[in-house]
Parts: sequence; structure tokens; C-alpha cells
Amino acid sequence: MARKLAAVPELCSGCRICELTCAIEHFGVNNPKKSAVRVLVTYPHPVVRLPIVCSQCKLPLCAEACPVGALRRTQTMVEQDHTHCISCMKCVEACPFGAIFAHGDLEYPIKCDLCGGQPKCVASCPKGALRFIPEQALGESKRMNNILTYTHMKEIEFTEKGEQRTIRYAEIGHEEL
Repeated sequence: MARKLAAVPELCSGCRICELTCAIEHFGVNNPKKSAVRVLVTYPHPVVRLPIVCSQCKLPLCAEACPVGALRRTQTMVEQDHTHCISCMKCVEACPFGAIFAHGDLEYPIKCDLCGGQPKCVASCPKGALRFIPEQALGESKRMNNILTYTHMKEIEFTEKGEQRTIRYAEIGHEEL
């Protein structure tokens, strides 16, 4: 069963421990710019903390852009072969999620390798904002959020045959018979 990294921005505190863990795991340095996961933070308004992670796409645009085939899709992920990489950085430009990074000290781009199937960033995230989940569960949090939003609605406005209408829902605990 294929598994993917998923980010839950609402849980991210912006601590960047995931970045440090990744850089230490792969390069042995305490340098978040050498991480394959990056936390994008916007401030002051709106405040957003969004971990950027490789989506391990089924049809990877990064691999299509690579002129020498240094990136290829396997059963579980998009693998990078450093020995064939010519440092053109076309994969960095092609990634629609901005999840492949260049660093001046390195000959090749930085791309997530899922730490061999046990992503260290997931294990180190104190808030649980990064998850390693089965592919079929990817939209589950959005589906659950939609259900919860719907159940908290008290009324809904809509237009029917050009007329504005409102449906009011009974408040739980205050039902009238």
C-alpha cells in the first residue's frame, strides 16, 4: 500500500524541527536550508504555517523535466539518482508544489526520499502536523471538516427559481415537536 507525506497546516506551530531533523538525517548538519521539507510562514496577516513536502506524484513533472532520467517513479516514491544528475535544476523549476530545493553547497537538488519508508520529520513533529498516511486517506481530514461544518450550520441561504430562500435547521437540544 502506497503511503504519502501529508501536512496539516492547522496543527503546524512553525517550530521547524522537521527541517532540522531532515538536514541532520541526510547531511549531518544543523542547517534547515539543506532540508527536503520546508515550513512556509506568512506573517502578519494571515498567519499561515505550511510545511512543504514532496507529494511523490504518480505522474511526476519533475521526472519528466529531467533530461538525463535522474528522477524516476518507483512503486512507492519518486527516486533521485545523484550519480546521473547533471545539476540542471529543471526538476526544481518543474515541481508544481515547490517541494524540490536547490542549495549552493550541493551539486544536486534536495528532494524527499521518505527516509527509506520511515520519515524522520513525521516522528519529530511535536504537534503531529506531518503525517505518513495511506494514499487513500489523503482527503479524509477535508471530508471530516466538511461534515463538521455542515453539522454546525443553523441556516443556509439559496436561490430557487430566482427567489432568495432560507432553510433554518433546528438547534440541537431545542427541538420543538
